[in-house]
Amino acid sequence: MKKILSFIALLSLMSCAELQQIATNLPNSGYGVSNNDIASGLRQALELGIDKQVTKLTQKDGFFKNELVKITLPPELQRVDKTLRDVGLGNLADEGLRVLNRAAEDAVKEATPIFINAVKGITFNDAKTILLGQNDAATKYLIQNTKNQLYNKFNPVITNSLSEVGADKIWNNLIQKYNSIPLTRKVNPDLSDYVTTQALDGVYTMIAVEEKEIRTDLSARTTSLLQRVFKLQD
Repeated sequence: MKKILSFIALLSLMSCAELQQIATNLPNSGYGVSNNDIASGLRQALELGIDKQVTKLTQKDGFFKNELVKITLPPELQRVDKTLRDVGLGNLADEGLRVLNRAAEDAVKEATPIFINAVKGITFNDAKTILLGQNDAATKYLIQNTKNQLYNKFNPVITNSLSEVGADKIWNNLIQKYNSIPLTRKVNPDLSDYVTTQALDGVYTMIAVEEKEIRTDLSARTTSLLQRVFKLQD
């Protein structure tokens, strides 16, 4: 215990370059955790985030009733929502918002296996540096290495989902009514792109929630591998 406390105190006084050097030498520092263990532990943490948190997004109201990830109207459509409510069309505005979230819930359900495969394929060449990073360091690494690929996978699923749940018809009706209101600027948003981006952000947000929990809450480290690996960053 004294060795661990001394190690943490030393880290607080060192520069980033010195931390990098420590990260490079961690497997030989007597903590009994190998490079492969650290990489596997980080992958396991991300996979746990998907299994425990992202699956919540696939349930009914998984997006709509989760304030962390709820999809609201894009900025250019905020005036649509306000105007519709001002003229007594609040129910239509609510339904338009709800259906966007339903599309995201449906899309994540279809795309989650793709995301899991992407996580399994990640090689953490700088795994030790990530381990010593901030509470969302692994999630940020995942975003950097998968977001473009996942966007290309999510987008067609989102597009199909919008059609399947009737979002296209609802939004066409909503926008037509809005555009018919005098003195309003006409709008024609790309809903597929917007909902895809928001759905991806929601996925990463929930993974970051789980990563932070594993890093800060000992009881969240539910496997021996997670316990051994994340003990290094305590």
